[in-house]
Amino acid sequence: MGRQPTGKPTSFDIAYRAGVSQPTVSRALRGDKAVSAATREKIEAIARELNYTVDKNASSLRSQRANTIALLFFEDPTADDSNINPFFLSMLGSITRECANRGLDLLISFQRMEDDWHVKYQDSHRADGLILLGYGDYTAYAQKLEKLVEQGTHFVRWGSVREDNIGPTVGSDNFGAGKLAGEHLLSLGRRRIAFLGDADEGYPEFADRYAGCCAAMREAGIEPDSRLRKDALTNEADGYIAAKSLIADGRPFDAIFAASDLIAIGAMQALAEAGLRVPGDVAIVGFDDIPAANHTSPPLTTLMQDLRGAGGALLDVLTEAIEGDAITRCELPARLVIRASTVGQPTPAAVRPAA
Repeated sequence: MGRQPTGKPTSFDIAYRAGVSQPTVSRALRGDKAVSAATREKIEAIARELNYTVDKNASSLRSQRANTIALLFFEDPTADDSNINPFFLSMLGSITRECANRGLDLLISFQRMEDDWHVKYQDSHRADGLILLGYGDYTAYAQKLEKLVEQGTHFVRWGSVREDNIGPTVGSDNFGAGKLAGEHLLSLGRRRIAFLGDADEGYPEFADRYAGCCAAMREAGIEPDSRLRKDALTNEADGYIAAKSLIADGRPFDAIFAASDLIAIGAMQALAEAGLRVPGDVAIVGFDDIPAANHTSPPLTTLMQDLRGAGGALLDVLTEAIEGDAITRCELPARLVIRASTVGQPTPAAVRPAA
């Protein structure tokens, strides 16, 4: 700390100005949570004042890190050619901003299930860790996660947060969000609530959403009718088919809780074709609050996941994994966005947080 400032700003100059050691400066500028928030903010402010930028090549040589994170998308069937669930496209912005704030590069690719991700990204030093978004059938995907754990791969995934998670996991409080959806529909006098989505061990997020809705119904003294649950994956076509099947069964229902907005959008088309009014005959709630949810007719009531918090949480948990800390889980709250698909008259969106 006795070093005097030089012409070209260095981490030693920042240390001198901040009254801390140079290693503390290095840790603070790479987002190490061991450095207090106050100290980190002070160091970052001095770095900005001095127009200091991290020398990534030198930093990499010292730490044997690539200063790069690999973000792997699971391929989903979509109406366009992206093959990426629009919810995850929205999350991409949050992750990109967080990487930029932490001086990290982001490598984006698809998850090829036949690839050895450990060799392709970590052993080859292309990336220090992996962020996994989406997974399809979890019963098959779990084998891949177990292999990553065995290989010592640094990774974090977005998914269902449970006690038996394989590896570090960040996700929404799906049970709490499902309960909030059920409570909202019940408060509107709806009693025959159908659920569209694969609510089984292969799709634990959907299963938790359904379980939360069922819990709300049971607390209201209503036993859920399992015959009003129809399987559907996260796309409009499956939502359309599931709703058509629900209508064809002839069992009365006055509300639908769809496991995703895409499923809900497909269901709304089937309801319209059957001459059923939304929300007059059937109130409908989706999940994700993708951009299209505000442009359906009527606009879709839905559960909004915490996209802004997701990027930071994913990188925080991944950083802990890279630095050898204990495997962690992080569960983020969802919020109910009330629109005309449940309340009747189109009004500005009203947002109510999950309890």
